[in-house]
Amino acid sequence: MSYHRITLTVNGTAEVVDVPANMTMMMMLREKLGLTGTKNGCTAGECGACTVLWNGEPVNSCMVLAVECDGTEITTIEGLAQDAQIDPIQEAMIEEGGVQCGFCTPGMIISIKALLNRNPDPSDYEIRDALVGNLCRCTGYVRIFAAVKKAAHKINQAKPVAGELVN
Repeated sequence: MSYHRITLTVNGTAEVVDVPANMTMMMMLREKLGLTGTKNGCTAGECGACTVLWNGEPVNSCMVLAVECDGTEITTIEGLAQDAQIDPIQEAMIEEGGVQCGFCTPGMIISIKALLNRNPDPSDYEIRDALVGNLCRCTGYVRIFAAVKKAAHKINQAKPVAGELVN
C-alpha cells in the first residue's frame, strides 16, 4: 500500500501525517491524530456524525480522502473549546437538553458552528436547512433548535456594539 505524507492544520496546530491513499479524513482524524470526537456513524455521508469544518465549511469527513486534506485546515469538535472554556454552542446544547446519547452531538455542533459563523441570527428555516445532513434519533430536534437560538443569543451578546468601549 502506498503512503502519502500530508501537511495540514488541525484545530490550529500544524500536523504532518503519513496516510494510505484510501484512508478517509475521518479515519485519519481518529486513528492517526487521536481525535475521536469525530464519530464514525455510517461511512456513507448520510448521518452527519463525522461532520468537521474543512477550510471553514462543514463536510462529512467520511466522504473525503485524507490525501485531499494536504495544505488545508480542519476544525473538529475538540477544537472548539478555547482556554478550557467550552464553546457557547456546546454550553447551549447542554443547557437546553439538546444532548441525549451524544453520538450525533459533535457533528451537530460543528454544523451549528458553521451556520452561526455565516449567519449570527438564523431563522427556523435556516437552522433546519443547516442541520438537514445531521441525523438524531434521540432528541426530536426541538431542543436542538432551542439550543441554536440560545447559542446565537449568547454569541451575539458577547459581541461589542459599534461605538462601545471594550476593556
